[in-house]
Amino acid sequence: QLALANKTTNGSSSGEALVAPAPPSYEEATAGVSAPCYNDVEMLTEFNWDDRNIRRVFIRKVYSILMIQLLVTLAIVALFTFCDPVKDYIQTNPGWYWASYAVFFVTYLTLSCCSAPRRQFPWNLILLVIFTLSLSYMTGMLSSFYNTKSVVMCLGITAAVCLLVTVFSFQTKFDVTSYQGVLFVFCTVMFISGLVLALVLPFQYVPWLDGVYAVLGAILFTMFLAFDTQLLMGNKRYTMSPEEYVFATLNIYLDIIYIFSFFLQIFGTKRD
Repeated sequence: QLALANKTTNGSSSGEALVAPAPPSYEEATAGVSAPCYNDVEMLTEFNWDDRNIRRVFIRKVYSILMIQLLVTLAIVALFTFCDPVKDYIQTNPGWYWASYAVFFVTYLTLSCCSAPRRQFPWNLILLVIFTLSLSYMTGMLSSFYNTKSVVMCLGITAAVCLLVTVFSFQTKFDVTSYQGVLFVFCTVMFISGLVLALVLPFQYVPWLDGVYAVLGAILFTMFLAFDTQLLMGNKRYTMSPEEYVFATLNIYLDIIYIFSFFLQIFGTKRD
């Protein structure tokens, strides 16, 4: 700013001179003036709002893909259960089951262990489609050996349990993700028990062990469903990156299929 200097008289002439004053010091310039910056609370709120938007889109994408997977699986299970020619064909050709199991195992390892394929579009979705079709075939063939009414009943029980677990995981303050060590130990015990049962059950030493194992398996994967659901939320101890929507969908889909399979062993009635 320009200031008007004092009037000076020089002989018979007088004039006004505009003189630039000396710049103020930093203390004078900033005294009593608040800096134009964001409030910490506002910054935090804006950041959380953006983060919630990203998380909301991530959750919507995961459940959209999951619904398509479940509808495909439901269609294949219904086809293998209600259509007698298809049911007879798959039961008399078990080679297709083992081929689908090999495809399922390879795609599952690829999507679980390799971060590049599961993040690179469209290969991640292609692998997920192959994974879904192979596991749907295995689930449909398993269902074909059970009574139709028991398959429908187990589908209803699975849907009710998964819905309740999902609502519980979103509403509760209990952090399931902090108990991943317990889940790992439980999973290890179930794996070893499964190997032992594979040797014991053919000899029918303890016939009820199959039912006990199915009950424990249903409990384990119900806990895994709550664990994987809370990983999506982003407000627990452990969260999943929004880039991992394929991996998140794979985990929840696998949990639901295993829950259905174990319920089928518990409540299902095999065909004569």
